[in-house]
Amino acid sequence: MPFFTNGMTNFDWKKYAVVFGITVIIFGTALYISNFANQKRLQEIQAIEDKIAIDILSSETQFSLLAESSCVDVNNLVLSEELNSLSEKLSFTESNLGTDNTEVIKLKRYYSLLQIKDYLLMKKVREKCGLKPLVILYFYSNAGDCNECEKLGYVLTFLRNEYPELRVYSFDYNLELSALRTLKNILRIRNDLPVVVINDKPYYGFKEIEEFEKIMPELYALRLKAEKEKMATSTNATSTKKK
Repeated sequence: MPFFTNGMTNFDWKKYAVVFGITVIIFGTALYISNFANQKRLQEIQAIEDKIAIDILSSETQFSLLAESSCVDVNNLVLSEELNSLSEKLSFTESNLGTDNTEVIKLKRYYSLLQIKDYLLMKKVREKCGLKPLVILYFYSNAGDCNECEKLGYVLTFLRNEYPELRVYSFDYNLELSALRTLKNILRIRNDLPVVVINDKPYYGFKEIEEFEKIMPELYALRLKAEKEKMATSTNATSTKKK
């Protein structure tokens, strides 16, 4: 009887050893795959950061060149499109690394400085060439203290895509940056977010697309013009088809 008991004990020990070994293998494999995936993700993010750094250097060089451009050249500026591209890359990096990440904060500072420089460039264009650029300055917070900031961000993204002539500059209100602090003081922006600034006048709280078109009649005029052009194109296409 004792012999039978020892046999069962040895069998159970071997069984547990096999189960333990399989568990270790599965856990080790999962850990390796997880580490590999995380490493690959970090490499992708690093590549994006490097690309942003190059874009920032390129954009800073363009500021010096565009400041000396003629009014004809200024009408064909592409810097705003590059800023939009930087914004999308920063959003992706921020969503992966988090809003408190040191690299994200550093990149946001660079980006905010570029936006301020572009905004000042547009003011010079207005004075030099008698133009009236369509500009919206948007101050937000992603610290969890602004319920309507994300929703207003979607509205502004739609407007920017709908009206290529419109420039939207987005600033994190809580970002520690002396130039941004000075801009907020000049515009007299209070911490009641979200807020947009149009023609140097702040508008607090969420705004629908229609409200922006009322505040900026130029947008409404552009929409009517686009609708008329689309209707004319459709009419011409129909006439050509009948022939």
